[in-house]
Amino acid sequence: MVEKKVEIKNKIGLHARPAAQLVQKASKFKSNIEIIFNEKKVSAKSIIGVMSLGVTQGNEIILRADGEDAEEAIKEIEKFITVEMLKEDKEVAN
Repeated sequence: MVEKKVEIKNKIGLHARPAAQLVQKASKFKSNIEIIFNEKKVSAKSIIGVMSLGVTQGNEIILRADGEDAEEAIKEIEKFITVEMLKEDKEVAN
């Protein structure tokens, strides 16, 4: 099992488009991947679950993966949250 704390830094948090993109990334992996926020745990492969967390800018989440590709899954999802979601903020602002 692999766990990683990640802070959400983009302006809109894990809502609509970023949530859908995160679910797409998570769905590529065989491992069971969860997002934990405020003691609530949801599958990172469920758009309804991810959006139901209500994660906003400045919140810290825990990514947890268990399975054969868990480490790779956590690295890719963390990169998406910390790099790609911020790039989208800059593109929208321009």
